[in-house]
Amino acid sequence: MSTILIHSGQLFDGLGGSAREGHLLLQDDRIEALLPADAPLPDADLVIDASGRAISPGFIDMHSHADWLLPADGHAELLGCMLEQGVTTVVGGNCGTSPAPIREATRNGPFEFAEMLMDLPFEARWHSVESFLDRLEEIGPSLNLAQLAGHAALRNASSDTPRGPLSTGDLELTLEAGRQALDQGACGFSFGLGYDPGMYSPQDELEALCRVAAQANKPVTVHLKALSRLSPCYPMTSLGAHNLRALDEMIEIGLETGVRLQLSHFIFVGRRSWSTAEQALARFDRAREQGLDVMIDAFPYTCGNTTILAPFPYWFLAQLPDAYHSRMARARLRLELEAGFRLVGFRYSDFQVMECGVDGWEELNGLRIDQVAAQFGIRPFDAMLKLAERSAGAALMLFHSYSGEPGQETALESVLRHPACLFETDTVVRSRGYPNPASLGTFPRILGPFRRDRKLFDLGSAIQRMTSASAERFGLADRGVLAPGHAADVVVFDPDRISDQPPQGTRPAGRPIGIDHVFLNGQQVVKEGTALPGIRAGRILRG
Repeated sequence: MSTILIHSGQLFDGLGGSAREGHLLLQDDRIEALLPADAPLPDADLVIDASGRAISPGFIDMHSHADWLLPADGHAELLGCMLEQGVTTVVGGNCGTSPAPIREATRNGPFEFAEMLMDLPFEARWHSVESFLDRLEEIGPSLNLAQLAGHAALRNASSDTPRGPLSTGDLELTLEAGRQALDQGACGFSFGLGYDPGMYSPQDELEALCRVAAQANKPVTVHLKALSRLSPCYPMTSLGAHNLRALDEMIEIGLETGVRLQLSHFIFVGRRSWSTAEQALARFDRAREQGLDVMIDAFPYTCGNTTILAPFPYWFLAQLPDAYHSRMARARLRLELEAGFRLVGFRYSDFQVMECGVDGWEELNGLRIDQVAAQFGIRPFDAMLKLAERSAGAALMLFHSYSGEPGQETALESVLRHPACLFETDTVVRSRGYPNPASLGTFPRILGPFRRDRKLFDLGSAIQRMTSASAERFGLADRGVLAPGHAADVVVFDPDRISDQPPQGTRPAGRPIGIDHVFLNGQQVVKEGTALPGIRAGRILRG
């Protein structure tokens, strides 16, 4: 039996209230007691003085893609950056894609789609959600994982139809696969409606899956069909902002089915989309007033990761690799891209290389496309295509102007301030290249610059939204609260110092400051701000 005493700190129980002076006693993997400040200090195997520090539940990254890293042997070292920012639990399987379920006939489908999410090789020794979670328990995860079943994975496991409407029989097989996934421990479903095959799926298919989730009282997380004023998912002649149309469509499905909805990365992509934030939040609030159980989540940065091919239209992608060398295809693409950039509010300088994906070109990591073009001595459009072709589309990028840019973050702040907004990283963690700053500093940035400096919320509210509120959303009964008998996931941090270290130009983001210690299921995994190597103290949190 092991005991840990964290004494003389400010205890935040995760339920939204203010702090109280006291001590926290952990025994093995559970919280034993919360003691008042004047209580005598009990003996313990490890004693930590938390004077001047906040003591809170471990943070929950409620929109993660770490489930694509956890099956690999070297994942603990790679995901140390999550622990160092206070994250103890991740919700995986988002944006419609998850490692399970899979079947032999379509085994490569979900893995090709998720290639950008995987940094370490692994062998898929599973077919079902249950066997996937069993495999992770054998490996020993370095974080707690609650797993969603992705819509794309459910389709791939049930049908040979790559996109578009399913036959009646295949739809029933997909729904049954969803029921089995929930029975086997998935905490809900996820949709990736901005990606293939989600963007091609008819509304009745989405409604049917939502009804399955609603019957099981499980949530559905949704990457909306459009996140900007203009999107390739709708006709150019479509009236109104595409992102608002996508929001309306999903709200309609939610009201029709009664499902619990979680709208993922509630962002406004491109400068001409920022002005739609107020309308989107008004529609969101109206849906809640109508009785829809819907919440949103967001990350505190104005950039996000995706592949270099993300802006390219489907017709061009369908002709690869020949299209790279077709004068007609290139000319058409250039016209469409540059017209689309003007309409959405993008510039070539908004695209920054995270990982170039080409041996010998590593000096491009961290550069914007206009800077890459200058190095090559060619136009930015040609530089983008050159990098796309040489990397076979694998170049990983940071797209900027998400909900704002430095000095103009009104849309981002409006979303983060909303009391129904939870917090996420939505990051692709890589061992090479220029990191997404969300991989290192999401939660410290919320608790520091956005809480302390910009005063978007008080400390108790911020902690609640990254702990108990996220746990409740996914039915994680013993997480997110400091209470006797709950899991001993704990963060000790300095509320006056906590902050991210954001990137500056080509200098990448640094490790966060102000987080002293992190405990995961009663084991210390971060000491004095540094992740301890080789510890896999995580658990699989089955729904």
